[in-house]
Amino acid sequence: MKDKQEMAFVGLDASKATLAVSVAQDGREGEIRDWGTVPTTPVSVNRLLKKLAARFHRVEVCYEAGPTGYGLYRQITSFGFACYVVAPSLIPMRAGDRIKTDRRDAERLARLLRAGELTPIWVPDESHEAMRDLVRARESAAEDQRHKRQLISAFLLRHGRIYHRPKTWSMRYRRWLQRQSFDHPAQQIALQEMVLAERHAVERVARLTTGIEELVPNWKLGPVVEALQALRGVALISAVTFMAEIGDVRRFENPRKLMAYLGLVPSEYSTGQTVKRSGITKAGNSRVRRTLIEGAWSYRFPARIGEKKLYVLQKLPPEIQDIAWKAQSRLTARYRRLSQRGKKKTVITTAIARELSAFMWDIARRTMPVM
Repeated sequence: MKDKQEMAFVGLDASKATLAVSVAQDGREGEIRDWGTVPTTPVSVNRLLKKLAARFHRVEVCYEAGPTGYGLYRQITSFGFACYVVAPSLIPMRAGDRIKTDRRDAERLARLLRAGELTPIWVPDESHEAMRDLVRARESAAEDQRHKRQLISAFLLRHGRIYHRPKTWSMRYRRWLQRQSFDHPAQQIALQEMVLAERHAVERVARLTTGIEELVPNWKLGPVVEALQALRGVALISAVTFMAEIGDVRRFENPRKLMAYLGLVPSEYSTGQTVKRSGITKAGNSRVRRTLIEGAWSYRFPARIGEKKLYVLQKLPPEIQDIAWKAQSRLTARYRRLSQRGKKKTVITTAIARELSAFMWDIARRTMPVM
């Protein structure tokens, strides 16, 4: 039996059915070997891990984040190996490389892992991932509801049926909708089917929302979700979306790093004496960025504590209440100043969303449980 070698860096190119495996030995000049492919079944992966454990004293493994999820990560870490799930957008690429195969991707990952050039992502535990799945299911249902309402509005507009009140999808609007009649039965059937589909979508969103409301109090990040609702523009769904997508905010050393992660900082292209700045980078998590921008619109109104928000604040510590009021005072004043300077409303709300994320970082950091 060969003596064990000190360390190995393993790159895995994961797909639905197979894993391409490459192993880089320790040291700058260490050999990088292709270990072939193995099925993605737990038994085959476990067999591979046993071979690596028998060959090396220490093993570090990495693979790209993708649709295969975190089951492979949990299996590798339970075996005692260090594992990193890396962000595909942050993997260095050679400009002239025009050949892509699973084997070459695995070799590149192993080489970059050995060089320390990979950026790992934060991996949630199973309960956190389950809550994230529920939140994303509700978001998908809400998007489906919006799409079905747009279909109905477009259908009515094509036939000259205009609702002359500002608020749509109220009970009054639905009664008006049911009174619409068409000469041809095909059009009547089409409208009724679209209305029925919209109603089912509304019920689906309501069921998922109820599920979130019932599960959040028993979630370990439930106290953080409750504290975040002290902020104006942050209700249950936006707070739980923030925590489900971001997870442990303490991994961001300061709020500026969170802003950059959410893609809310201006992009820049500078070289020599030329400095060019343009719109936000839109990197990172688009769900949280969209949620923050939607909440930022509420800061166009003067600072005040509404009746519903008062009930929320009464349950929270004075420290959190003070942060929430400071945020409201600062952001409403900033909205007003930027508006007086003639900035576009979309630019203003993006700037408010960027600062709102900093206040959410502060509250979450103060109320995070020990993990």
